[in-house]
Amino acid sequence: MQPHFQIQRTETGRLLLVLGDTSHEGIVPIRNFPVTAPHQGISLVDSEGKERLWIDHLDTVPAPARQIIEDELCMRDFTPIISHIKGVNTFTTPSTWQIDTDRGPAELTLKGEEDIRRLGNGSLLITDSNGIQFLIVDALSLDKRSRRFLERFL
Repeated sequence: MQPHFQIQRTETGRLLLVLGDTSHEGIVPIRNFPVTAPHQGISLVDSEGKERLWIDHLDTVPAPARQIIEDELCMRDFTPIISHIKGVNTFTTPSTWQIDTDRGPAELTLKGEEDIRRLGNGSLLITDSNGIQFLIVDALSLDKRSRRFLERFL
């Protein structure tokens, strides 16, 4: 069980963690398992990188503090989730994909099939030529056309 804590933003926009009589300014939340368990294992670390609080699961954190932590994590993390593959210019690599993500339409260039990693439970992590990682949460939940495009590279 985690200790009682408060988290808030200072006037300068930095996060302030209050644990009992002690406060820590400049706190940064870090996901320990950003792809496979994004709401589990959150570390709140200070400006020197020392962990000040471990959160087993974000659902256990009261709503106001959880919202602050989620907002901060959203600014730090950038892993768009692919919802649809609209087209692929060629079925050999390198290839350019037109996709829809949770952050809007995008285009990625796949250098090789090795840039698609299976994560388990049907999840895939695709790294494009610029190093941006895209996530497919469940390949089987994609529409038939998207799955057909994807199967050519797996």
